[in-house]
Amino acid sequence: MTDLADAAAEPTVLVSTSGGLGRLTLNRPRAINALDLDMVRQLQATLDGWEHDTEVDVVLLDGAGERGLCAGGDVRGLAEQVTSGRAEDAGVFFREEYAINARIAEYPKPFVAFADGITMGGGIGVAGHAAIRIVTDRSQLAMPETRIGFTPDVGGTWLLAHAPGRLGEYLGLTGAVMDASDAIYAGFADHYVPHENLDAVRDALETRADPSSPTELVLLFDETPARSKLEAARTWIDDAFAADTVPEIVERLRGRAEPEASATADLLGELSPTGLAVTLAAIRRARELPSLRDALDQEYGLVMWFATTQPDLAEGIRAQVIDKDRSPRWQPATLADLPPDVGETALAHRPGIPLWG
Repeated sequence: MTDLADAAAEPTVLVSTSGGLGRLTLNRPRAINALDLDMVRQLQATLDGWEHDTEVDVVLLDGAGERGLCAGGDVRGLAEQVTSGRAEDAGVFFREEYAINARIAEYPKPFVAFADGITMGGGIGVAGHAAIRIVTDRSQLAMPETRIGFTPDVGGTWLLAHAPGRLGEYLGLTGAVMDASDAIYAGFADHYVPHENLDAVRDALETRADPSSPTELVLLFDETPARSKLEAARTWIDDAFAADTVPEIVERLRGRAEPEASATADLLGELSPTGLAVTLAAIRRARELPSLRDALDQEYGLVMWFATTQPDLAEGIRAQVIDKDRSPRWQPATLADLPPDVGETALAHRPGIPLWG
């Protein structure tokens, strides 16, 4: 039996190569493989080494355990940094995390990600920008940052901004969870493969016969998912979330006949007014940006604005993750109390240390 010392010494990222396949496995299963700074640095160093390694043709990212690829970043640590006045420590993590998000998107070799199980927040950052993004019958994808008084990052606003219709606003503001069908429809994934077939996909990528490309191999296992529930809900989502402001979105939701619309209005009433307004502004500005790197740069300014000026971030993490009383005390408490220019104020924030130095 493995003792606690051995378990503690186990690497948090497992790295292996075989048959031209470089495999990266996030290995903190008890934390659903939540990312910390050391894991980000391990990913970066390995990708740097593999870029010019002729023995590695394809890279695969997956997660250890049965619960998911990655539940996000270490928000407990983030809250502790913010409340103790060490926001710059958070800045170090964000800069290195966003660098790996961009690295994955720009990697010169085919990058395959298995977004199996829970893949949220930082998990989207490492899977959502891969060249080949696979979801399964167990997939649960989301950008749930507004639930903790925060805003989507890790390039999430770039993906949200390019989702069909107003799904970006809906998913970003509500933090709604997508299944495989929804993720493909919204542009967060490319292929649906049943979980039971993932090992076969790994084997095929490892033992492939030239000249089959990774995409061609994945297509051998690709199945057609059911129709997306998001697609079916586009009528009320597009109508309500096209409104100019969060209060107007809530008003339109209240005016709809669909029960889901009124339930969504109720949910928005529970979330951080600041987080909602800034997220709406961020997604809409991201639609005008030319690249993922520009979206990451915008997000970096926003997350540092939250970390250095906004009490809602630490309070949201306290209420949802630490104390779990689910009763956050937002400041301001209501949308009516929110300054009308808060979105512009947040977008104008420039951190002392730039993202792309």
